[in-house]
Amino acid sequence: MFDKQMITSVDVRGKRVLVRVDFNVPLAEGSVTDDTRVRAALPTLRFLCDHGARVIVVSHLGRPKGEPDPQFSLRPVRRVLARLLGRNVHFVDSTIGVEVTEAVDRMVDGEILMLENVRFNPGEKDNDPKFAKELASLADLYVNDAFGAAHRAHASTVGVAGFIPAYAGMLLAREVETLTGMLASPERPFVAILGGSKVSDKFGVIDRLLDCVDTLIIGGGMCFTLLVAKGIDVGRSLVEPEWIEPAKAMLSKATDRGVDLLLPVDFVVADAIAEDADTKVVGREEIPADLMGLDVGPATTELFKGAISAAKTIFWNGPMGVFEMTPFETGTREVAIAVSRNNRAVSVVGGGDSVAALKKFDLEERVTFVSTGGGASMKLLEGSELPGLSALLDRP
Repeated sequence: MFDKQMITSVDVRGKRVLVRVDFNVPLAEGSVTDDTRVRAALPTLRFLCDHGARVIVVSHLGRPKGEPDPQFSLRPVRRVLARLLGRNVHFVDSTIGVEVTEAVDRMVDGEILMLENVRFNPGEKDNDPKFAKELASLADLYVNDAFGAAHRAHASTVGVAGFIPAYAGMLLAREVETLTGMLASPERPFVAILGGSKVSDKFGVIDRLLDCVDTLIIGGGMCFTLLVAKGIDVGRSLVEPEWIEPAKAMLSKATDRGVDLLLPVDFVVADAIAEDADTKVVGREEIPADLMGLDVGPATTELFKGAISAAKTIFWNGPMGVFEMTPFETGTREVAIAVSRNNRAVSVVGGGDSVAALKKFDLEERVTFVSTGGGASMKLLEGSELPGLSALLDRP
């Protein structure tokens, strides 16, 4: 897709290269608790350093309000990056200005410099041309390797690309090519598994998947709106009333397309979302009026596992229940194990909760591809424009 827009096709020796990465990682007490996104950026950063570029790293972290906020500083991430790269990573406490310019001027070939959180400047989220131009002035080339932020039209993901030559990094290219290739030419049977709380969050993805999958498995809180659309009473389970009619249309489309749409047939129910909740298993048409479904039940788990084991292509996004709590983790765990055990299939897992589930059950290394995208993955799959991609591809 990117052809000549890949940074690996460019002679970067001696060039100042501004690299937008996605280091929006979780922190606790000033330390990074999950370095997955930092590791994902290593191939591009290593390539640039090893080929003599002067690498300037820029990222956001959290949601600061356009001004410096110590709790969102990238300094802890700098320490992790230096350890993973095995080389010194210089740091500057600003994103633009004299201090940054002087730090860039001191750089030599192969060095790497990290700027402070780009969202400390209000011009970032506003895609302010003046701020974007100042960022661009630091470098000769721009690389976007932040697939997780590609759906944001911000200064560091879109604006900068209008001022200097812009290229795709290895991670961004692999994410896009994996996800679009999965839809365009999957090996069949193609089984998609969707979970999470709200059907409204994934309606566009479901609509797109119904055009190309053989089987669509839907669990998590989002399944209850579809069950209500089928005329089933789901007690106090999560339902989005305004999405019942669209859900009916979704069910009809699945029938028209010949897609096997699998919904849960039983649930683990409780009266509260709590570790000490009193639970029981009931059929989907037997949910008591005062209880709610918080995980899929054992019969559903076996149904889903059967479809997953027969697949040649698997896409999974979203848990089957409140997997963070022990009483409601079984469905998600069993789906994760089924995906990881199907060695004949290409398995693509996207979304923060699905990835968290893989980590919780120590299965992250047993799937083909783990997307770092989250919201960007969903936007790409539903066919929406990603401004960060357009900024690279729609160039003269």
